[in-house]
Amino acid sequence: MATSKFAVFVDLENAGAKVETLNNILEKVKIRGDILIGKVYGYTDAFSSLKEILLSNTFNVVPSLRYGIAQKNNADILLVLDAMEVAYTNPLIDSFCIVSGDSDYTPLVGKLKSLGKYVLGISRSEVASKIFINACNEFQFLETVTTRRTPPVKSKKVTSEENGDEASLVKLLESILDEQADEDEMFASELKGVLLRLRPDFDEKSYGSNTFSKLLTKLSIKYGVIKVRVENNNVMVSLAGDSPKTGSGLDQTNWVAAFQDQLQRYKDDGFERINPSILKADITGIYPDFTEKGIGFKRFSDILKDLEKKNVLKLELDDQKNMLVKML
Repeated sequence: MATSKFAVFVDLENAGAKVETLNNILEKVKIRGDILIGKVYGYTDAFSSLKEILLSNTFNVVPSLRYGIAQKNNADILLVLDAMEVAYTNPLIDSFCIVSGDSDYTPLVGKLKSLGKYVLGISRSEVASKIFINACNEFQFLETVTTRRTPPVKSKKVTSEENGDEASLVKLLESILDEQADEDEMFASELKGVLLRLRPDFDEKSYGSNTFSKLLTKLSIKYGVIKVRVENNNVMVSLAGDSPKTGSGLDQTNWVAAFQDQLQRYKDDGFERINPSILKADITGIYPDFTEKGIGFKRFSDILKDLEKKNVLKLELDDQKNMLVKML
C-alpha cells in the first residue's frame, strides 16, 4: 500500500498552545502517511511548551512579527507562499495538511487540488469556514481530533507502569484501525508500519513478545479491543466491534450532568467555543440511544437554551450568524 507524503502547515493561533493538541494533529496525519515537511506560523514565547514536539518532528518555525493593522495577514500570506513553493518544487509531496479554517485559504486548496495534491484540513469548529471545509478533500474538526468521543473500554485493572504503557499502546492501535475508513481490517505488517511512524522507538520485545503478531494476540485477549485472525499466512487485524455502551442511557435525571462532563472535556482540552453539531455528535457517540425527545425536548437547540438558563453554557453567534456554544 502506497504511503502518502505530507507537508503540514499549522496556524498556531488556530491550533492553540497545547502539546497534546498538536500531538493529536500529528497523529492524525501520521496515520495517513509520512510528514516530510512541517511548518508552524505565528510562533511566540507563549508557545514555548511546544519546542520539544516541534524539534522532534523537525518542524520549522515562522515567528510572529506583529506590526500594523495587517499583522494576522502576514502569517497567512507566508503560509500560502510556502505551500505553493513546496507544491511546485518538491515532487515527493503528494498531500498537504492545513491546520486552519480561514476561508482565505480556499483558493490555496483549489490550486493544490488542481495540481493533483490531496488536502486535509483541520480547524476549531468555531472558526471553520464552510467554504474552506467543502473545498478540502478531507476535513476534521480539531475538537474531534483532540477529544475522545466514546468512554474508555473496560479492561483488567492497570496496576504497573508497564501495563499503563500497554494500555496506551492499545488506545493508539484502536485509533489507527478506526481511521481505516475504506477497509475493515489491516495487515499486521501495515499496522506496524503506521505504528512506527507514530512511535519510532516502538519494539514489541519491550512488551514481552518476540514478534508483533504475538503481541497483537496478547493484547486482543487481554483488552478485547482488537481482533486478530490469520488468512493464507497473513495476520489480519481489525477492531473487535463497537465500543461498549455506558451502563445507563440519558434520561431527565442525569442528562444535565452528562452534558456538563462533555463540556468540561472541551474546556480541559483548551477550547472556549464549539459548534453545536460537535457537541451533539459527541453526546451521541457516548450515548448511542440519545434523542431529544428522550429527555423531554423537541430540538437540540431547545436543549442548549435550557442549559443556558441553567448557567451550564452560553450561546453566541459568529459573524455568519451561526450558533456557537461557549464553555463557562
